[in-house]
Amino acid sequence: MRTTVLRTALIGFAAAAGLAFAAQAADYHAPRNAFGQPDLQGVWTNGSLTTLERPAGLTTLTIPEAQAVAMEKRRAQRRAEQDRPTDPKSGAPPVADDPGGYNASWTDPGTTFGRLNGQVRTSWLVDPADGKLPYSAEGRRAFGAALRKARTSFDGPEVRPLGERCILGFGSSAGPPMLNVLYNNNYQIVQAPDSVAIVVEMNHDVRTVRLNAAGHLPPMMRPWMGDSIGHWEGETLVVETTNFNPGESLRPYFGATLYLSKDARVTERFTRVSATQILYQFAVDDPQTFTQTWRAEMPLNAAKGPVYEYACHEGNYALPDILSGARAAEREGRKPEETGLSE
Repeated sequence: MRTTVLRTALIGFAAAAGLAFAAQAADYHAPRNAFGQPDLQGVWTNGSLTTLERPAGLTTLTIPEAQAVAMEKRRAQRRAEQDRPTDPKSGAPPVADDPGGYNASWTDPGTTFGRLNGQVRTSWLVDPADGKLPYSAEGRRAFGAALRKARTSFDGPEVRPLGERCILGFGSSAGPPMLNVLYNNNYQIVQAPDSVAIVVEMNHDVRTVRLNAAGHLPPMMRPWMGDSIGHWEGETLVVETTNFNPGESLRPYFGATLYLSKDARVTERFTRVSATQILYQFAVDDPQTFTQTWRAEMPLNAAKGPVYEYACHEGNYALPDILSGARAAEREGRKPEETGLSE
């Protein structure tokens, strides 16, 4: 029964995917690489003001272009204000005050909303239709427990989130699914006859997709980004990922943390729909966490430059500082302050 339900959901996902962009893709066929495969190679970005879930105040999947442009202008004005130089004569903030970042010059989330087939998207989520993740009661409990642990556990580096340890990027930038974050939203795709490599700018991770594999790795083998196997369906690269590492279940990101169980199954579809865009669609099946299989889609747009190394490494100054701060609090007889991790 479980297999039948999953198969039905994924067939529906594929069918919807085909209908949504049939008009756009009908007149475009991706060039072929040296192996005769549709060529997805290059550097792509999912940087955008659009996020996985639909924000408050927006009730529809798409909005008019004029409304989007006005919202983009307001975002640009706020960013310019945040990027203003700090007044050197203002002095240090009070000890108990949070000074925040010095400015926003190093952030690069994107400046426009995502546009697919000429339509402005308010969320990547397309099912459920309300643009909200369908957490079950049990899923929310597991999510909450993992979040509390991340906020209050400072015994050693092993209990800190992988993003803090520079093992993976923060949020779900490495994926799957691959989601846009505050900066470093670039990906390089490299193809070989029997594999596809996806280089993730955030923390310089690489996910290798094995093509036409006989099956997934044994259950006890759980790479940081799961085990990805793929195959071609015409113009589309289809990738299925299982065997997630439990250390990556909680994917903390400012106000948009994602939680998946280690037994989640993510099915991705990569279809090049123009010379400058890949349609990236994914379905997440995780009955331990969600009430239904949910699906989303986003554009991967051609980037203007190469991917540079993001040289974050485990053991850099941030993590020792976090742990030393916790030890200082303990010496004073206090519990370490909760970190800034949020849902």
